[in-house]
Amino acid sequence: MSRRPGHVTTGPYAPPVPRGTVTLTSADGARIHAEIHGPEDAPAVVLAHGWTCSTAFWAPVVRDLSADHKVVVYDQRGHGRSPAAVPAGHSTEALADDLVAVLEGTLAPDERAVVGGHSMGGMTIMAAAGRPQLRARAAAVLLCSTGSAGLAAESRVFPLRSPGGRRRAHRLLLGSRAPLGPVSPLTRSALKYATMGPGATAEQVEACARIVHACPAGVRARWGHVLYGLELTGGLGALEMPAEVIAGTADRLTPPVHARRMASVLPDLRRLTELPGLGHMTPIEDPGAVAGRLRVLVGDHLRAAGADDGPAAAAPGIPDQAPRTARQQKESTT
Repeated sequence: MSRRPGHVTTGPYAPPVPRGTVTLTSADGARIHAEIHGPEDAPAVVLAHGWTCSTAFWAPVVRDLSADHKVVVYDQRGHGRSPAAVPAGHSTEALADDLVAVLEGTLAPDERAVVGGHSMGGMTIMAAAGRPQLRARAAAVLLCSTGSAGLAAESRVFPLRSPGGRRRAHRLLLGSRAPLGPVSPLTRSALKYATMGPGATAEQVEACARIVHACPAGVRARWGHVLYGLELTGGLGALEMPAEVIAGTADRLTPPVHARRMASVLPDLRRLTELPGLGHMTPIEDPGAVAGRLRVLVGDHLRAAGADDGPAAAAPGIPDQAPRTARQQKESTT
């Protein structure tokens, strides 16, 4: 019996066909699959997906941006078309190595990009904060639905009153090797409860379920153990380039407390955006909002050579903010 593909194949959440693909080699020899969309000479955006996802997760954002941006997406090791690593190859350092390999392998010499990460992808950016390659290549960063530490204690998938109880319950969830099985009405409901807001559509839930269920159980568990012990607050404080943070107010996996804490630590925070009623899967739940903030970062920090030096246009539906200096001037949009 043929296996269903690990993503939907029609509609707005189906992955677009890339202009090119490349297999890159990370520092420890791990092979990383990357895709390139959009015009080669356009401003570049590099996107890192989260735990149990793949390049397909970015499909609606890529569709939005690739008309006038060069967009690079890649599969984190063990996800999508990137082969699983040996057990020792699961660490935040390995995530940073892979991001560096993607930046160096897909961008032209001296080319810079806006770098965005969702969930574990945001953690990847934090893990790479001290790398000279990130500092040289990233004109700005977007941290989307993510956190830097304390994930198990702060998560609300199991809404237990005791932090210790929540930590133990979420440790079991993160480290579980139980197969998810085929996508079904029951598993769709469970996934929507755990990862999405109440207003998520059936089409959005199906897109996320197909991606998450395609992640091998062993890969899910190994990276889940890394997430349980996550401590990247130091890396967060070392992200000295302009940064934005996005969070859904109904996110159970990385509740808004993480976004607010990150906003208080980032050296050059430009904006904190809280999306009312959205869950953890913000790039699928509201791809226009995520793509819009990436466009603003490109306009503000990565104008193409010869572009007008006037103020960048605000993203549709999301008011732009004024002064863009220190964290005292951060703004939260709700």
